[in-house]
Amino acid sequence: MERKFKKRLKIIALCLFCLISYIASAQKSFEFVVIPDSQTLVEEFPEVYKAQMEWIANNKKRFSFALHVGDITQNNSEEEWEVAKSGLSLLNKKVPYNLSLGNHDMGSKSGKFADTRNTTLANTVFPVSEYINNSKAIETFPKGTIDNTCSEYQLAGKRWLVFSLEFGPRNKTLVWVENLIKSHPHHKIIINTHAYMYEDNTLHDGDDYWQPQAYGVGKDIGSEAVNNGRDIWTKLVKKYKNIMFVFSGHVLKSGVGTLVSTGDKGNKVYQMLANYQKHVKGEGKADSGYLRIIKVDKKHKTISVKTYSPWLNKFRTEPEHEFVFENVKI
Repeated sequence: MERKFKKRLKIIALCLFCLISYIASAQKSFEFVVIPDSQTLVEEFPEVYKAQMEWIANNKKRFSFALHVGDITQNNSEEEWEVAKSGLSLLNKKVPYNLSLGNHDMGSKSGKFADTRNTTLANTVFPVSEYINNSKAIETFPKGTIDNTCSEYQLAGKRWLVFSLEFGPRNKTLVWVENLIKSHPHHKIIINTHAYMYEDNTLHDGDDYWQPQAYGVGKDIGSEAVNNGRDIWTKLVKKYKNIMFVFSGHVLKSGVGTLVSTGDKGNKVYQMLANYQKHVKGEGKADSGYLRIIKVDKKHKTISVKTYSPWLNKFRTEPEHEFVFENVKI
C-alpha cells in the first residue's frame, strides 16, 4: 500500500513539473521592475518609498522580479537600512528582488561613501540566507554576503541569470561572473550594477567624480581593483552573446540614459540608466517615486520601457522615459 502511494506521489510530481514547464515555455512575455536609487526617499520620504514597494507587491502576478540599481540608502545608517528593509520586506514571497549595493551603501561609517568596501550593515539587515529565499539567488560572492548575487529565472521559454553587482565591481568579481556565464551558456543574462553609464548615453570612462576610481575603494589594486562602465563592457559584457541587458543608476543631471551596443558575437546589448532622486534635473524635491517597468515580449520581438510613479499614479511619457526596442532577438 505504501509503495503504491509513493508511486502515485511521483506520478503527480512529474505531472506538475511537466505542467509548469509547459506554462513557462508557452509564456510569450514577462515584465519586471527596475527600482532607481532610493537613497533620498529612504532618508526623507519613506512614505513614497513604501508606496513603491506596496504597488510592486500588489502586482505580484504581473512582475517576475524587481531589480534595485543601488544606493538603497543615503547615509548607510542603521535607521535608513531599517526603512529600506521595511519596504522590501513587503515583497517577501510575492516578488523576488535583487539588490545592487551602491557607493552610499558601503563605507567605514555612516556618511563615508565607499572609502572602504565595508558592507556590514547591508549584510546584517539582509542576512544572506534570508536574501537567497527572497531573490531566487543560486550564488553569492564573496560567500556568505549579498555584495554580489546571481539569481535564476524561467521566463518566456528561456532560462535567465540576473547578476546584481557591487559598486565598481572588482576584477575578481568579474571573474566570478564570467565563470557562471560560461557554466550557463544557454541562459540569457541581465547585469544590474550601480555605476555604469552617463546621462549622455555613453559608458563611464576617464577620471571624473562619477568613476569608482574616484572613491577610496578605487585605490585598490590587483584582484581588488575596481572597474568602471567601460571596463565592465570591455572585460565582460561585450564578450558574451547571451548578455542582453545592463541596468544602472548613480548619475544625476537628467538621470536617464539609453545605449544599444553590439557585442563581439553580433548580439545587441540594451543598457539603461535610470535615476529619479534629489538633484536630478526636473525632479524638484525628489518625492516623485518613479519606477521603471520593463516588458520583454517574445512574440512581438520587442522590449518596452515605461516610467511610472505609484505615489503620483502618473506615467512619464517623454521619449527618454517611455520607449520601445524593436526586432529584438529573445
